[in-house]
Amino acid sequence: MQVGLDDYIWAAGVATELVNTTAEVWRGDDRLPDPAALAAFADLHGDRPEGGTPGALARLARRAGTAELHAVHALRGTVRDLIDRPERDLLIAGATALTAPARGATLVPDPAHPGRTRWAAPLGEGATVADALSLICGIGILGVVHTLGEQRFRPCSAPTCRGAFIDTTRPGRRRYCMPGLCGNRVNVANHRARRSAAERRRGDSP
Repeated sequence: MQVGLDDYIWAAGVATELVNTTAEVWRGDDRLPDPAALAAFADLHGDRPEGGTPGALARLARRAGTAELHAVHALRGTVRDLIDRPERDLLIAGATALTAPARGATLVPDPAHPGRTRWAAPLGEGATVADALSLICGIGILGVVHTLGEQRFRPCSAPTCRGAFIDTTRPGRRRYCMPGLCGNRVNVANHRARRSAAERRRGDSP
């Protein structure tokens, strides 16, 4: 398996999804409770959107046992600590350490553009799913720090959510770790508050 250095947006998205599987975010329900859930996560998030090695992360995840699951749990804690402390030097040092499973960087054929090459960091023989996710998260964080800046690492703005995310949107105005879930909850709460205020005003009218 290899991770392209220009795939940092996809990689940062995987990092965001990983840190938001914890029981802390899901109110006591860990979304990676067993190796089967880890394999499902890899199936859903593992492929580079524009050509990469199809299913490489999923194949590693399907071979994972309990020890590797625990290593992934430890990894997501490390990544969350980096997102929670978005200081440039800490992000760079921490993300660089996450890329340790790679065998350096090299030029490889770009499957999205036949005849062209791109920079990528390949994993060594015997790599685990935790090694692969570590490399992906490291590439994602380094790419975002370099291209977009450390201000793109944020906690979720939803009042009742403990999630966090890396904002790779063009305008950089993302507010929620899971916009479809947390954003909708905030919108519903705001709508109910406005409706309640309007009803109170009508009740106070002579």
